[in-house]
Amino acid sequence: MDAILSEITNKFAENEDFFIERSELLDVPVFFLGFHSLIDLTKTKTNIQRNINHTIATKASLEDCLTLLGEEKNVEDAALSILEGKLIICLEVDSKCIVTAPVSKPLNRSIEPPTNENVLLGSLNSFTEELEANLGLVRKQILSEHLRSKSFTVGRTQKKKLSLLYLEDSTDRKLVQQVIKRIEANQEKAIQNIQSLAKALGFSSWGIVSKFNITELPQEAVFYLKKGRVVLFLDQFPAALILPKLLWDMFVLESDNNHPAPMMIALRLLRIFGALITLILPGLYVALVAINPEILQIELALSIAKSREGVPYPAFVEIIIMLIVLELILEASARLPKTIGPTITMVGGIILGQAVVEAKLVSNLLIIILAATTIATSTVIGFQNLLTIRLCKYAMVILASIFGVLGIISGLVLISAYLASIKSFSIPFLHIQSTKDEADHG
Repeated sequence: MDAILSEITNKFAENEDFFIERSELLDVPVFFLGFHSLIDLTKTKTNIQRNINHTIATKASLEDCLTLLGEEKNVEDAALSILEGKLIICLEVDSKCIVTAPVSKPLNRSIEPPTNENVLLGSLNSFTEELEANLGLVRKQILSEHLRSKSFTVGRTQKKKLSLLYLEDSTDRKLVQQVIKRIEANQEKAIQNIQSLAKALGFSSWGIVSKFNITELPQEAVFYLKKGRVVLFLDQFPAALILPKLLWDMFVLESDNNHPAPMMIALRLLRIFGALITLILPGLYVALVAINPEILQIELALSIAKSREGVPYPAFVEIIIMLIVLELILEASARLPKTIGPTITMVGGIILGQAVVEAKLVSNLLIIILAATTIATSTVIGFQNLLTIRLCKYAMVILASIFGVLGIISGLVLISAYLASIKSFSIPFLHIQSTKDEADHG
């Protein structure tokens, strides 16, 4: 027993919140081990004593009491359980380590409305940092015996929990096996964020398209489970990671089905139109002003030329400067506290925009184009998808400044070819996945 205590103590002795407390259960000396920062020891001991007193009334032995309190584990598993916030009960006269669930300190936030995704019609619950709570939110919405979950502990020195969810009757078994195989093959690697998880699953870190469809809405995760996808939950990450990700996910929400079919189709077409505006409009401005003005009607060409009167640099430099300024405003608005963010948006969007126009640094038409582009970008579903489109529009602007309208067409072809080349677990990114119910109801 001294060897077991010494081994566990050596692992955590330098942590001031680690405790080893000697006590007695049914007059048998035991040791309690755990972290004060994770365990409410006073309430835990009260609960344990209450359970033991109830067990004594049934004339059970100490061994029966310990079996009811928890599960016996070896030293390595016991040490890992301590890191997870469990309480270890070690018998002084034996070499048993019993792992029991204590009364935890209130460290996890409750289930709250989503903060990064707005819901018009649907549940207002969102995922939290606690993995078990996220699994519970999904199970509450899928009352099916076919829902399967598999958990992994990844990382060698920094342990992290990872859970995989799928519907056995809807999901391709080969997809599930491939995901499990890759996770198990990289189980020793530390997975602390989305990029490290992507590497563990064999994805490149340099792709501009995210390999995961990320959502904090339980109803969206359930929607994709029913469509045959797999869902990953990473402990302390308040969102679900959907695999594989497809292009159509950028334009489809599960809550769309709460609208009449014509309205649902109109909303999805509007999102597609918004993505195309974001990609084409800035480059089209450069192409028509600097390379191919002959395409415009004479009245429109003269109007644009008049709006650019006094602007000291080419259209390409003009739009690149304003796009970068706009990116800085968006990033500042996202990072600053909510009490300051709207002020920065107002200063950057109204005061700065008006000032640069009056100073003849940019044209009035460019301000209109940038405003329309920013609004159109926000129609795409998922912040990670928004970043991808924002990056692609710069490539379109560069091509348009060199080749004009032909450059825009070439850019669209190149982007389409790149998207067509992306595969996730042998499933093309452009694959259109539909079920019989979707075919019947849109």
